[in-house]
Amino acid sequence: MSILTRIFGRRSGPDAYSDLYAQVVAIGRDPVWYREGGVPDTLDGRFDMIAAVLALVLLRLERDGAESAEASVLLTELFIDDMDGSIRQMGIGDLMVGKHVGRMMGALGGRLTAFREAMAAGEGFEAPVRRNVFHEAPPLEGAVAFVSRRLEAFSQALDDQPSRSLVAGEVPRP
Repeated sequence: MSILTRIFGRRSGPDAYSDLYAQVVAIGRDPVWYREGGVPDTLDGRFDMIAAVLALVLLRLERDGAESAEASVLLTELFIDDMDGSIRQMGIGDLMVGKHVGRMMGALGGRLTAFREAMAAGEGFEAPVRRNVFHEAPPLEGAVAFVSRRLEAFSQALDDQPSRSLVAGEVPRP
């Protein structure tokens, strides 16, 4: 917590959810996904995992309805800002940043839809994982199952987490 937050009180806007977003990124960057799960350890592979983890967190917040709507919107804003900054650091020019960020938001939306549909149908995450995480190259044997099971366990742990502690950045580990 910064000294200004301690002096002036609670953070507001997207900053109020920076701890939660930092946890999402840390989980998405967990080396287990890449070593044991066979997720490609590339820029795209890391984006895919962060987007998958964020999608599951957003779906968890969505189930709270209006109570967590602000958190969902501002968490998504943090994602956009992070992706914008990452693209700029890679040397993408200003004229192309919006196009890249738009594609990334479309990819996040696709993951939200895929996981939402799998949950509603009572299916596992294998189809969404195969389509959204291992789209670069065919996965190693067992990789889809490993990543799917781990994301399913994470989703279940999110369901068990009270909203208040989740938005405060207390995210269960998969």
